[in-house]
Parts: sequence; C-alpha cells; structure tokens
Amino acid sequence: MRGGLIGQRIAAGCLAGIVLFFPSLPESLAELDPVQVPPAKGILLVAHPLMEDPNFRRTVVLLVEHGPQGTVGFVLNRPSDIPLSQVLPDLAAIKETGYPLFIGGPVSPNRMTMLVRVTEPLPDMRRVFDGIYVGGSLELLERLVTQPKPTEAFRVFSGIAGWAPGQLAFEIREGAWGTLPADATAIFDHDPDTLWAESLRRLQTPRIISR
Repeated sequence: MRGGLIGQRIAAGCLAGIVLFFPSLPESLAELDPVQVPPAKGILLVAHPLMEDPNFRRTVVLLVEHGPQGTVGFVLNRPSDIPLSQVLPDLAAIKETGYPLFIGGPVSPNRMTMLVRVTEPLPDMRRVFDGIYVGGSLELLERLVTQPKPTEAFRVFSGIAGWAPGQLAFEIREGAWGTLPADATAIFDHDPDTLWAESLRRLQTPRIISR
C-alpha cells in the first residue's frame, strides 16, 4: 500500500457469484418502518434481529456502490482488535494512536479501503453522499491524523460487503434488512457498540412521508 491508494476502484467482477445465506425471517423490518428507503448508494442497511449469518449479525452497513453490476458496502460497527499501526507500520503518524482497523465485510478481506468525511476531496476519491468519500492516499491519512479539522473524520476497513445483481433487493423483500437514510453522524460519531440498536430504534420511530 505504500505510495498507493488506500481506496481502489472495486472491480465489478468481484461481486459475481457472491451468495450470502440468511434464515427465513418471520417478521419484516419493513413492518417496523413503512417508509423504507430503496437500496442506493449512501443508504444504511440494518440487519434483522434474527439474522444468523455471523458476517452480518447485528450489523449496520453503509452502501457505497449500487447498480446493475451489484452492490458494495462497509459494515460500520465491527471494529477489530487490530490497531492501524500494526497493519500500516511504516506510517509514523499512527504509531502511538489507538485507531482500530474496521472489518468492512467478508469479501476481499486483504483489501483495505478508507472512508472519509472531508470538505475538499482529492481527485481520485469517489463520492458516496455530501461530504463522504471512499478512497484517498496515505498522505491524506497522515494529514487527517496529525492535522485534523473539526469536521473531518476517517475509518479504514478491511474487506467489503458485496451482493450480486438483484440479490440485495431480494433479501430486503424477504425482510432480512431494514433501510435508513445515512448521515455522517451515524457513520463516524456513534459508538459502534450501540449503532445497531440505535438504528433499530430509528426504524421504529414514525417518520413523515413527504408528498
């Protein structure tokens, strides 16, 4: 990774053939929240409480790509016990910091990707929604650590969550996931240990349907 991009364009081919098992669920999360947001880039997926797949049990996933070739996201609430300083030993700025590596999903576990909140993105970064981007360089990571601005934040993920074309829509229809609009606070500022429970409460809170 030295001198290269942390966030690289995710090849559509890595999505082919991905099948994620989930049990038959007796209750759809759509029944908790009739204002279900369709899957799209920048949407949060909230796992059903009965989800048994260990990769996604009690998770909240941010979708960063969604289209005819499939869907890609990052699990937001799975910090690992591995510090960034261990996986990036040559980056002096993080040697004495406590930033963890997050487990973004079961696909491509050896690939690291950075998700950032910045006001001035680099040209090679991909926009997820306003102010939130995928990608960046080691130089940007070093600057975010050593010269942080109040509005900026970052997370580095190992692996991604991936769905083949049509697969996620099927899982949502089956009730495996609820959907919520994302916001930067949920991504970077909420405690990962409570994010899933907080997201479930959001699904149960009545929201106004705009016409």
